[in-house]
Amino acid sequence: MDTQFLLTEILGNTIQDYTWFIGAVLLGFIFKKLISKYLSHLLFKIVNKKDTEVGVEKFDELLTKPIGLCIMLSIIYLGVGHIQYPPTWNLAPENEMGLRMLINKGFSLIYVYSVFWIILKLVDYVGLILYKRTEKTENKMDDQLIPFLIEIVKIITYVFAVFIIMGNVFNVNITALATGLGIGGIALAMASKESLENLLGSFTIFFDQPFTVGDTVTVGTVTGTVEKVGFRSTRIRTFDKSLVTVPNKKMIDAELDNLGMRPVRRVKFHIGVTYETSIDQIKAIVADIQEMINQHPKTNQDGKVRFQEFGSSSLDILVMYFVDSPKWGDLIDVKEDVNYKIMDIVKKHNSDFAFPSTTVYLQK
Repeated sequence: MDTQFLLTEILGNTIQDYTWFIGAVLLGFIFKKLISKYLSHLLFKIVNKKDTEVGVEKFDELLTKPIGLCIMLSIIYLGVGHIQYPPTWNLAPENEMGLRMLINKGFSLIYVYSVFWIILKLVDYVGLILYKRTEKTENKMDDQLIPFLIEIVKIITYVFAVFIIMGNVFNVNITALATGLGIGGIALAMASKESLENLLGSFTIFFDQPFTVGDTVTVGTVTGTVEKVGFRSTRIRTFDKSLVTVPNKKMIDAELDNLGMRPVRRVKFHIGVTYETSIDQIKAIVADIQEMINQHPKTNQDGKVRFQEFGSSSLDILVMYFVDSPKWGDLIDVKEDVNYKIMDIVKKHNSDFAFPSTTVYLQK
């Protein structure tokens, strides 16, 4: 009786066939996480042959979902093998446009997507390993090169995915397509002229090395620290913490000032003392400021302090010195320290700083 029940047909399939399909799907949902984690650990042993700081937990975080999707699709495929389309539907064959073709092509498309999703996550994991290794080196070039290489590998993966989908899923003649792309290459190059210029700009940055990741640069009106050099653009973190994206073409065409390459940072300004200050006081103030700058641990011996001009309301003294560091933080710290000491020197010699003023003489 039970056997007869299982052989009962509904829509051209027996209950036994439906049971096999539902059972396969349920088993897939129940054991998907367990199987995907097992396969993830197995793949981890193949990829990560040496001990690294990026452990299996991060690998599972990246790979569990794509592997689980691929496993689920594989189980559904096995389960669907027991199910047939009802003959009464009179569906078109798989090689003709119809429901069969749409379902088969859609399933194949999702399956290919799951496989390439796994590949992209593997690329991300390898990138994390390389990032950890670059953190241990002082060379900034590898910090700049690794993100660029990862982007190139991902783009190549996307291209392969598109060709496989077009060739195997949509049955496109890849040879004819490549020939057509060769014929239309000039038109394509003209249409993507700016993108190609940015791509060539990225290669110029890597080979010519006008700057590296971590350098402080000024490009046009943008000043900040280079965070990433990508396939198309360079990201710069400004001093007010905003992130500016500059096309690579502009990075090589515009005048670029690499502040990080400066061995020193120059500071130049004027201070004005009152006209009541005597010659001896000015000479003493100038001499003391010069000595203070020469003796400062963060400046070199090229500093100059000179009495320069008779201003409209002050006696102007030029102060110029060089900070022995290209870092912005060191510059502002030294400027603050020097300014405090200049204030002490001026007060010590019984003088004062001038401010804009006007003297009016009344004649009787």
